[in-house]
Amino acid sequence: MSNIKQTAKLGVFTLAIMNVTAVVSLRGLPAEATYGLSSAFYYLFAALVFLIPTSLVAAELAAMFQNKQGGVFRWVGEAYGKRVGFLAIFLQWCESTIWFPTVLTFGAVSIAFIGTDHSHDLLLSSNKFYTLIVVLVIYWGATFISLKGMDWVGKVAKIGGLVGTIIPAALLIILGVIYLASGGHSNLDFHSNFVPDLSKFDNLVLASSIFLFYAGMEMSGVHVSEVDKPAVNYPKAVFIGALVTVTIFVLGTFALGIIIPKDQINLTQSLLVGFDNYFEYLKMSWLSPVIALALAFGVLAGVLTWVAGPSKGVFIVGKAGYLPPFFQKTNKIGVQQNILYVQGIIVTLLSLLFVVMPSVQSFYQILSQLTVLLYLIMYLLMFSAAIALRYKMKDTDRPFRIGKKGNSLIWFIAGLGFLGSLLAFVLSFIPPSQIDTGSNTVWFSVLIIGAIVVVAIPFIIFANRKKSWEDPNSTIEPFHWEENK
Repeated sequence: MSNIKQTAKLGVFTLAIMNVTAVVSLRGLPAEATYGLSSAFYYLFAALVFLIPTSLVAAELAAMFQNKQGGVFRWVGEAYGKRVGFLAIFLQWCESTIWFPTVLTFGAVSIAFIGTDHSHDLLLSSNKFYTLIVVLVIYWGATFISLKGMDWVGKVAKIGGLVGTIIPAALLIILGVIYLASGGHSNLDFHSNFVPDLSKFDNLVLASSIFLFYAGMEMSGVHVSEVDKPAVNYPKAVFIGALVTVTIFVLGTFALGIIIPKDQINLTQSLLVGFDNYFEYLKMSWLSPVIALALAFGVLAGVLTWVAGPSKGVFIVGKAGYLPPFFQKTNKIGVQQNILYVQGIIVTLLSLLFVVMPSVQSFYQILSQLTVLLYLIMYLLMFSAAIALRYKMKDTDRPFRIGKKGNSLIWFIAGLGFLGSLLAFVLSFIPPSQIDTGSNTVWFSVLIIGAIVVVAIPFIIFANRKKSWEDPNSTIEPFHWEENK
């Protein structure tokens, strides 16, 4: 039996579903529902210029370095050196840290809707202090659980992904079909333009956050060596997964737009309100608390997984001499406790912004945009590194390669991803016209200063690193130019 397990390969369908589960999240659907029919254009556009390029480029890079640790630190570092490689892994960790308050805001709203009084649920979900307390309690609870070991979290995450994402997504789409088939009034104009007015930059801002919907596909690249005939089957799995993901996003967004008028869409509440409205129409309101509980469970399961995940990557790199000994300390079972504590303090400080932002919705949007900016910088580095490595490490074996011969296809695929990421990066600075974000000064200050500070921190740490920081037990292998020396 053991031999069978060792030689078992991931099938195309299995990998495609793994990609869908890793990427799909329903919390962002209301943001795109404000665009009506043209939301489908944004989903398809982002899939073509970001989702598919990310998956293919990550697969080539992961296959190249399948026996070497470091992830994006390795990929970017091999192309541009240790300093920039450290920037890439630091941004990946920092982005996930800033992401916590936004996803937990959605979780807090879901918990508010577990009640049976709809008007009371709405009032509670928009209360800043309720949201702040729930976010901090859940986050620190997840942190303390992760400090005791995360062996069981994988199972919780799988169940959470199914119960909290896949099943609710399918149900939302089915409810929309039943509603229309039974003569329900659609608030979505199916005769409007599919292609939006691209001359209005402020209307593109919310749509630029769609790129983060697809973020994380680079994680699936680590499985490329586990796929039978990767050159053929990996691209198949990518395209199937992308098709399923886009279908869920497009039809799920349409389902929300059908049941909620455009001017009543709220970024944090509308998913729950949409379910409520459908259940009320079908005289099944008793299901509302059930779906709210399922969505909340999905969020909690996802947070448990992410609390320890990216921090583990920056911890492994840190042990190679990139972080002071303070950040390398672990507890008795080897969990990176000090990094988790620092991560928790950052999440707490960000969550306190609830008090100064004019609404929960505006806080949610500005933190989401900052998350997008940081993640996109990492993706810009990743896409350009893939091209650079074709020349710097041209003789290195590539078990999965974009294009059988030459470099024209990698230029096209990685170039498309780079330009798409650059476009989204620029658009992310423009305040959205659909949401009250308060003062434009606060908006630009948080985004610009926030991005500069976060990017500067790893360079400062790198410039001040000491030989004594290096752990003799570090598992990070030398870069190719160090091996050549």
